[in-house]
Amino acid sequence: MKILIVEDEPSMRLGLKDNLEFEGYEVEFAEDGESGLKKILENKHNLVILDVMLPKLSGFDVCRKARENGIKTPIILLTAKGEEIDKVIGLELGADDYITKPFSLRELLARIKAVLRRSDNVKTDDVIKIGKLEIHFATYNAFEEGTQVQMSHKEFELLKYLWQNKNKNVTRDDLLKNVWGQDVFTTTRTIDNFIVKLRQKIEADPNDPKVILTVHGIGYKMISFV
Repeated sequence: MKILIVEDEPSMRLGLKDNLEFEGYEVEFAEDGESGLKKILENKHNLVILDVMLPKLSGFDVCRKARENGIKTPIILLTAKGEEIDKVIGLELGADDYITKPFSLRELLARIKAVLRRSDNVKTDDVIKIGKLEIHFATYNAFEEGTQVQMSHKEFELLKYLWQNKNKNVTRDDLLKNVWGQDVFTTTRTIDNFIVKLRQKIEADPNDPKVILTVHGIGYKMISFV
């Protein structure tokens, strides 16, 4: 497993590198956002650990540009900030998890294993019809009548989890834990916002959804017609 660390603090960068190599990971690192993005785009990694506050290009910008260029590699953001708005921004840009400094090595390793496990949990190479879209989860591509539809990494992850649990009630806490990676990671309002975005892309009438239904007081249910 190859991990890229994009971190400008030398002590943090070297500490992470030493500890992750001790755990058996192959580690590469970059010292600023521009060089980090270049390595993300030009090399294949199993995971990226990306600091938010970076010189030349912020971690948020690196994450956004990577996803815009079709990079599906899981990304864990590191930051000294703890405000909810920063978490929301990072997730909506396509990050897979978010950890606030200072953190323990044990916590980081647990997050890494969880993210890698989720990224390896794609069981199908089939094209799945969901509402108006044809979805290929293995490659994270979506099409409507042959035209590619742009979707964020997190939108694919949310859609995949709902599809894997189709015709079942899924609580918002389930989504927080299994899509965002923690029992309590951000507010349920963020989930609702993502559901709105998905409905706009898959529903014939987003104001009268037939595929992703709201289960009042619980969460959501994806209806499968197959």
